[in-house]
Amino acid sequence: MIAKFSDRLCGTESTVIARKAADPVGLTTYGRTYGDGAARFFLRALAMSRAADVVHVHSLDRLVPWLKRLYPSKPVVMYYLGSDIRGRWDEKAPRWRRADFVGYTTSDLADGAPASAVQVFCPVDTDAFPLSEGARKPNSALSIRYGMEEEARRYASEHSLEITVVERGSVPYTEMPGLLSKFEYFLDFRRPSGREGAVECLGKAALEALSSGCKAVDWAGRVYVGLPPENRPEAVAARWNEIYGRLVG
Repeated sequence: MIAKFSDRLCGTESTVIARKAADPVGLTTYGRTYGDGAARFFLRALAMSRAADVVHVHSLDRLVPWLKRLYPSKPVVMYYLGSDIRGRWDEKAPRWRRADFVGYTTSDLADGAPASAVQVFCPVDTDAFPLSEGARKPNSALSIRYGMEEEARRYASEHSLEITVVERGSVPYTEMPGLLSKFEYFLDFRRPSGREGAVECLGKAALEALSSGCKAVDWAGRVYVGLPPENRPEAVAARWNEIYGRLVG
């Protein structure tokens, strides 16, 4: 989504690549996925980076030191999401320290982050998740199983909501807008992988739900309406365009 809206609104020319194995629900709608094994994809990414002015890496942080060895003058961005970095800043320091810019998506990831790391909000594809005024079932709620389904069911019971819980990764990305259009609420109850407590921020699916017209409920029971302006794609594209400009300037 960063590439899609940056290309559309800011005049960049992006090439997006991902491994099919790392994208089981089909998130890569703007770019290309490859059926490579891990090693082959690693080499592909290194080779294709040669032609780029800026290399923007998600998840695959072990790529960063190799990029800087091969292309020492080329700006490299390392952008972290969720469990890729939550509670792991010290562990992954040898990788992110080599990047020219380090960013992360949500405020909960700031714990342990270096002072130089910057929060850059994740965008929602408002083309794919437009505001829908369709016939949503009143007092209905959707939740995705993230280790807190009991809490989600309890909240639904306490607020007289009819809840549907779906398995994580079970709904293709292209089918999510249609699914969200059926529900009044989205319950964003998630537990960090291997940790106690709740993820204390709205996740990507919750933001997409807000974009499409659902009300979103967070881990603390707070109710949100409408996509936050900082997650609108035009705002995120402008922010990244500013960052890229500084890096290549």
